[in-house]
Amino acid sequence: MEVHITLFLSLIYINTNSNTQYKHKKGEHMAYILSIGKSEPPYEISQTQVKGLVESLFPLTERDKKRLLPVFDNSMIEKRQFVVDQEWFKQPHGMRERNEIYIQEAYRHSLRAIDECLENELFLTGTVCFKEIDMIIFVSTTGLATPSMEARVMNARSFREDVKRVPLFGLGCAGGVSGLARAYDWVKAYPDKNVLVINVELCSLTFQKTDSKKSNFVGTALFGDGVSAVLVAGSQSELLGKKKQTTPVMGGTSSKTKKDSIDIMGWEIKDNGFEVIFNKSIPHLVKDFWKTHVQGFLVEWGMHQEELPFFVAHPGGKKVLEAYEEVLQLDQEAFRESYHVLAKHGNMSSVTVCYVLYEYMKSFPDAGTKSLMAALGPGFSSELISLEWY
Repeated sequence: MEVHITLFLSLIYINTNSNTQYKHKKGEHMAYILSIGKSEPPYEISQTQVKGLVESLFPLTERDKKRLLPVFDNSMIEKRQFVVDQEWFKQPHGMRERNEIYIQEAYRHSLRAIDECLENELFLTGTVCFKEIDMIIFVSTTGLATPSMEARVMNARSFREDVKRVPLFGLGCAGGVSGLARAYDWVKAYPDKNVLVINVELCSLTFQKTDSKKSNFVGTALFGDGVSAVLVAGSQSELLGKKKQTTPVMGGTSSKTKKDSIDIMGWEIKDNGFEVIFNKSIPHLVKDFWKTHVQGFLVEWGMHQEELPFFVAHPGGKKVLEAYEEVLQLDQEAFRESYHVLAKHGNMSSVTVCYVLYEYMKSFPDAGTKSLMAALGPGFSSELISLEWY
């Protein structure tokens, strides 16, 4: 009798503490990031060339030049890629023309990124069939389309007709992490399923040479174009058999939005297109709002920043990365790929953090390596994902 009572009490104790213990149990409620594909636009322009172009297009006084042009020199960006050539920036463009280019280029580059992702021999032992995809999440904030872009790419490839579709708009730079977090949520509920997360940001199409605000000038110095596709598989997916080497596994996510902060970053939509909102307080918010979020997340998941050899951080810009370093008391080495992607591509909004993850994935960290994926976006919002390589 005493044995039965003791066993019963033990089961009660395990059950009441199961939330903490269960979420850390390996192999359960996890999402595997199996592959990433990219599509880089064809027009590559150096930061020096962009600076010269902006100087010729903007009506700058000598005082403005001394005050604003150093933004290009201090950005740590070497070059960027665009879907339009330099001559395009010199002409006026309305919202309709910009969006027509967006739909055309988003469609073309999405297909290229999808094909590379599902056939990527660097990460996969064999090609993943389109019919094995159960959900497509499409993330973008630089153009509009109805039907949304994932419906359009489905017509060009042999995806099943019953694929779930989730278009996500308005998340900005945070969209790269948020899209993966929503994929994690879904395969947690359906562990035998697979999700394709597509990120498309064609920031060049939002360029406004008549907008004299400093935020537009800063945005012109930072933003580039890019496209990525990421394959996410549940813990019981048959696609796990195509995992070539170690791969990052999402173990937990967290979202946080600061109240009354919608004026920090985003778009002001005008007849001639999107005008950027980019507040200078962002680095300060990293040191305050983001610090609270990331420290709480590390405690919740039993992680210590000292055991994380690197961070998969969205490089919003040089000042944002420096703020990350200050908050976490780490040096540039912990963010080396974030700096690398910023230098070679600029800030591609939601796509950028996927490029950073790609760089870490292709080095195949040892099994057990832990990291944190992080991005900030409009709202003002913060998105976090815990990663561990298996």
